[in-house]
Amino acid sequence: MLVYLRVFRESFSFALNALRNNKLRTFLSLLGVTVGIFSIIAVLAAVDSLDRNIRENLEGIDSNTTYVTHFSFGPTDVPKWKRENFEPMQYEDYKFISRNVPGIETAAYGWFGAQETIRYEGETVSNVDVNLSTYGIYDISNLDIELGRFYSEVESVSGSPVIVLGYKISESLFGKSNPVGKQVRMYGRKLTVIGVLKKVGASTIGDSPDEQVFIPVNFVRKFKSTKRRGQFLAVILKPKSDIDMGAFESQLKQKFRVYRGLKVDEDDDFFISRFSGFVTVIESLIGSLNVIGWIISGFSLLVGGFGIANIMFVSVKERTNLIGIQKSLGAKNRFILFQFLFEAVILAVVGGLIGLVLVWIIAKIMNGVVGEDFEFVLSFGNMFLGFALSSFIGLISGVIPAISASKLDPVEAIRTGM
Repeated sequence: MLVYLRVFRESFSFALNALRNNKLRTFLSLLGVTVGIFSIIAVLAAVDSLDRNIRENLEGIDSNTTYVTHFSFGPTDVPKWKRENFEPMQYEDYKFISRNVPGIETAAYGWFGAQETIRYEGETVSNVDVNLSTYGIYDISNLDIELGRFYSEVESVSGSPVIVLGYKISESLFGKSNPVGKQVRMYGRKLTVIGVLKKVGASTIGDSPDEQVFIPVNFVRKFKSTKRRGQFLAVILKPKSDIDMGAFESQLKQKFRVYRGLKVDEDDDFFISRFSGFVTVIESLIGSLNVIGWIISGFSLLVGGFGIANIMFVSVKERTNLIGIQKSLGAKNRFILFQFLFEAVILAVVGGLIGLVLVWIIAKIMNGVVGEDFEFVLSFGNMFLGFALSSFIGLISGVIPAISASKLDPVEAIRTGM
């Protein structure tokens, strides 16, 4: 054990001497590993951070939540011209489904994608994301109220002129004062503020509830038509927890086809999409980003490995005479082998640590700039992976030069050196 510690100490000393005596060459070799480790860990950390933020945004929404729409959330075999002729979901569709399809815990009808300007006295907020929906959206979207309340079923059905503000919208219009009971203007009409949502923070997918307002859809249906094409209208269903989703979707499809008057040989003129399918698409996208990141970064790491192998071959060449003297004095092959192997690993580890420090610094800068909108996380697992990868690259890059050094004939080595 003491012999190996001595070898390690001497190898570390040789590595430091190589760094001091061949600064430019060593710097270029370290740069390759640094860029490679930096690229891989930065990509992994970015993808992990994205995945974490997305999961936090989707937390609390039941994966079995089902959407009945006239448009598809994902790839479909239905031609575009046919999809464009599908009739948007109507309030009557929502009433039929909620009353006739068993196994529904909560149902809602939503009209999404609209943006309006909201005003209060001298304050104005433009391009506000308006969520026009029935009262069931409160449970389905897992919303929390900070002040006041959400609109009731009675207010939803009657289309009462009430509004629930997102945290940021409330702050922009009213500052720190309580807005409940005050009136704002939208659509050229007055709406009474009855509630403010709790602060959620930035959302990686779509707008955060902090930047939305919620209004009973029947209020807007009094003066705006839902028949126009291109509008995002949907019936949203939260099934009961113990239900068989396959049977539920089959029954939903069958009953809605009958309601729409579709014949047996006619295709569906609607889409049924489950929220879990959307999550699967997100996970697939994140997995693809990981693979692409590994491929791109792998080339950088490969160049770094070649750089270390190159500097180790040069180091063996330069110290051939010294190797011959060491062997003539009784140094074993494994002593020479470990000497150069340790040197290669140390070079790679130093480069890897520099890469990790750079990722950590950039993560701190990004978190300071972006703030609450997106948290860039450098996990211990990714840091350990970076350290292990750099060590592995050093080991692989140094093994051939180290073996060639350990197999040198002492007499020939001294003669070559002379």
